[in-house]
Amino acid sequence: MHTFRFTQVNVFSADPLGGNPLAVVHAAEGLTEAQMAALARWTNLSETTFLLPPTDPDADYRVRIFTGSGELPFAGHPTLGSCHAWLGAGGRPRKPGIVVQQCGAGLVRVLCNGPRLEFAAPPLIRTGALEPEVLAKIAKALALQPSDIVRHQWVDNGPGWCAVMLRTARQVLSLKPHWESLDPLKLGVVGPHDADQDAAFEVRAFIGGGGFEDPVTGSLNASLAQWLIGAELAKSAYVAAQGTALQRAGRVHLRRDAEGVWVGGDVVDVIRGEVTL
Repeated sequence: MHTFRFTQVNVFSADPLGGNPLAVVHAAEGLTEAQMAALARWTNLSETTFLLPPTDPDADYRVRIFTGSGELPFAGHPTLGSCHAWLGAGGRPRKPGIVVQQCGAGLVRVLCNGPRLEFAAPPLIRTGALEPEVLAKIAKALALQPSDIVRHQWVDNGPGWCAVMLRTARQVLSLKPHWESLDPLKLGVVGPHDADQDAAFEVRAFIGGGGFEDPVTGSLNASLAQWLIGAELAKSAYVAAQGTALQRAGRVHLRRDAEGVWVGGDVVDVIRGEVTL
């Protein structure tokens, strides 16, 4: 058996119990892929990550990201949480103010010189309006009338996200999905808040195949921002709330500049220790 440094962090909220938890195993090169997958099942979190030496000379570290059912090439809250844990363990980026993470999707830049970590949104690999049969499937699964959906779009940056916009955040919060009808879609639902709220939009992420709602989702918010800002449905900088329906208080900070869309959020340590495998 071997002992590894272990950190469990909270991402997208300064409240230690208000965002999306992530387990991080440091210096994990002694673990097999089977052990990584087994630990991810055991932690029972949406993702568990493993920090490794980079194989790309331009990267500061490499990360492998596991859910309870398999490995992901990229995910948003594991990117911010892993970077926070790597920096907290003494990691020093090659270039001041920017960390380069190597993952299955390639190299991802993470800014670390502002009030919070921000990762560069990956490019969309599928865009365009949803097909009529997909819209009908979503409306049925969410018990919506077709007129309730005011905008819709494929916003796939890897995981397969599609998205619909409703008229209000209250509508978004009232949804009770029929999971079997939603399968196999990965669906983001967004609706605008009233102007007096601290967030511009309420977001929910439904994973139809697993019957699961993700508390706060970096990859989805990244692609939503590319869609909403690009279509002038959102300002060039805004805050999205997510997790409210799950009694969380996630806040995702989105902004676009000349380089693209950046996705930021607070990260705090909750558990530090060791794992023996």
